[in-house]
Amino acid sequence: MNAVQPGTLDMLVFAAHPDDAEIGMGGTIVKHAQAGRSVGIVDLTYAEMSSNGNVETRQREAEQAGQILGLAARDNLGLPDRGLSGNSEQLAAMVASIRKYRPRIVFAPYIIDRHPDHIACSRLAEEAVFNAKLRKYAPELPAWTVDQLYFYFINDAHTPQLLIDISDVQETKMAALRAYRSQFTPEGNEADWVETPLTGAYLDNIVARDRLLGQPRKLQYAEGFIAKGPIALERF
Repeated sequence: MNAVQPGTLDMLVFAAHPDDAEIGMGGTIVKHAQAGRSVGIVDLTYAEMSSNGNVETRQREAEQAGQILGLAARDNLGLPDRGLSGNSEQLAAMVASIRKYRPRIVFAPYIIDRHPDHIACSRLAEEAVFNAKLRKYAPELPAWTVDQLYFYFINDAHTPQLLIDISDVQETKMAALRAYRSQFTPEGNEADWVETPLTGAYLDNIVARDRLLGQPRKLQYAEGFIAKGPIALERF
């Protein structure tokens, strides 16, 4: 899935863990991929601290989910789960991803979230977008200026600045999420898995949130975003 040539992504999504991007903006990814836009996800960690599943299983699930979404590329930086400190090495890795793919738009988790890794990913992404345009920062890779940075919601719903109607692709989004069976519908003996916030009605809650976000604009389902800076819609 990551065979796409560098410099060819329209949209690059940063996620702390595999499944974060699918939760927050899976429908938007599908919609733009179906419209011929090239979309990629860069997961920061392998989610090795997750209570259920393991790295190998999660990677297989991420690959399957990416195929459902229609991703042009998916990378994993292999940063430590629950260890996103924001140090210079982690920042440099994210800047390198932006300069590798040279996306027009970058997405990252919203800064307000119950999971510390999502918050850290948000902060790192904002710094990486800024540093990516500095030609004297890591000059071995050509600088790249991103047109727009958007933040998506994972665990909570906030008041969005921008809504994307995903009514016609909601089921595809949910199919991508269901690919993460180890997280949402674990199987096996009780010794093999434990109950977490994800193993209850989490998928149902995502559907309900997408419906709630769409309600003010009379959309069946929508995903919400907050922008860094003014929004220019003519090229979205």
